[in-house]
Amino acid sequence: MRKALMSGLLAASAMAAGLGAAVAAPMQPIAGDPIYTRTGAVAGTRLNSGVKAYLGLPYAKPPTGALRWAAPQPISWTGLWNADRKGPECMQVLRPHDINHYFGEEATSEDCLTLNIWTPGQAHAGDKRPVVVFIYGGGGTIGSAGMANYDGENMARRGAVFVTLNYRVGLLGYMAHPVLTREQGGHSGNYGYLDQNAALQWVHDNIAAFGGDPDKVVISGQSFGAGSVAAQITSPLSKGLFRGAVMMSACNLKGGASPLSEGEAVGVALQKRLGAADLATLRNVPADKIINAQAESQVGVNNPGLRAPAIIDGYFWTGTKEAALGSGRASNVPIIASSNGDDIDSNSSPLTKARTVAEYQAVARQMYGADAEAFLKLFPVRTDAEVQPMAHAAAMENGMLQSSRICGDNQAKLGGQATYISAFTHKHPYAPGLKLPDQDVATVGAYHTADVPYWFDTMQNYNLFRPTRQPLPWDRQLTDQMSAALIALAETGSPSTKAMPWPAYTAAAPQYLELGDAVTTRRLNLQRMDWLAAHPVAAEARPPAPTGPRD
Repeated sequence: MRKALMSGLLAASAMAAGLGAAVAAPMQPIAGDPIYTRTGAVAGTRLNSGVKAYLGLPYAKPPTGALRWAAPQPISWTGLWNADRKGPECMQVLRPHDINHYFGEEATSEDCLTLNIWTPGQAHAGDKRPVVVFIYGGGGTIGSAGMANYDGENMARRGAVFVTLNYRVGLLGYMAHPVLTREQGGHSGNYGYLDQNAALQWVHDNIAAFGGDPDKVVISGQSFGAGSVAAQITSPLSKGLFRGAVMMSACNLKGGASPLSEGEAVGVALQKRLGAADLATLRNVPADKIINAQAESQVGVNNPGLRAPAIIDGYFWTGTKEAALGSGRASNVPIIASSNGDDIDSNSSPLTKARTVAEYQAVARQMYGADAEAFLKLFPVRTDAEVQPMAHAAAMENGMLQSSRICGDNQAKLGGQATYISAFTHKHPYAPGLKLPDQDVATVGAYHTADVPYWFDTMQNYNLFRPTRQPLPWDRQLTDQMSAALIALAETGSPSTKAMPWPAYTAAAPQYLELGDAVTTRRLNLQRMDWLAAHPVAAEARPPAPTGPRD
């Protein structure tokens, strides 16, 4: 009876929430509005929880017409901007409605450079509250600040100001072109990164009016969003706009991007593919034709089109990431480097496909050839039950945990600020009988982006349209601890709290937190990680990259 009652309540709440998501809610005026920003006066809406939400605020002019493939331009207005609903997502392919990450259909438009702010109900200008900004992932071609798993209502209830921002993706967000380079003074491309920079500048200039402290801003991002955080850290344009950074799946503060010429070649190829005589014609091509011409392998789409690379353009990026960190051009801030137990690295490892000792050993020999025996001594298995845990350990230590370690070493060598490493290994509390076309809930572990609803306390939004999750007490406790760590990083510069002490990583004490069915302080196995780094797997021994959603 208790289970039946719980299922009924979940279904009812999911239906009610779904109706709320599908139908625009009426604006509930906020006492004390309007807020006067440097761009104009804004009025938000008070949520039923008491949180004040300012949604769909433009931080730049619409990147349309002559501003398609141009850096974001400052915006201002007279009158009052009613910020009571989220803006459209930037142009991208749409999602099937039955996948894990479907939170309702969103309007889609090139006019998409908006951000959302949630602030505590009692917040006022001058409160100097901590600020957490989130940059979504999605492989650089999909994603939206409006997705409900990124909502900031519960973070605001915890006392923080929470911000999400839209940025251009795909060819509309990153394409360079020789004519654009001449038009823009010697650089082009990287427009999505420039959008993020413009939004961060807007937050810096205006967040005090919403009760936030511009000196207590932490930027965070997941997957491509984590790469975007690394881009903002290492771009001189964003220096001074944040005090800390969080990279979820995964941290990458080394290397660089493609040269400008490679980006320009993609722009020329697009012009040829679309039969556009010149740049003016290309700027008049309907946006859906550009989306159809770009490479996409997510949300059920498989299109081998063009992909615009991130580039060293001499403007947003002036060199490699190491050069930026070592020269003082980058932001020298403490970082969190996090990843998941069943992240992309685990899914990409042939080892995790093995289920028996014989299969595991055979895969190891295929991957490492003459060096396989040394691998098997470092990562031994004696029983079939040991295969999956050891395979995942090897995949993580050769993947995102290795990247987190490299970030920590680079921070210590080039910047000097602390690095805090975590591995999220807790499985979501799936509802009984749930079936998802893009996940096998019986076997999936802590998948790519599984940590996000714990950092931001948004698990309830996975039940918007159907019951998919049934949180247990530990899910609530882990959420409390992880979200408090983010707020602490913004407030103090360290994510360590009384409830969840978090030691910084050092080469001498390579500690990290495992966020699993308990919170445990562990040590990286540097001997194994050094061996893996010295024995890269041949490309032909790796399976194809996963094609599911990257957000």
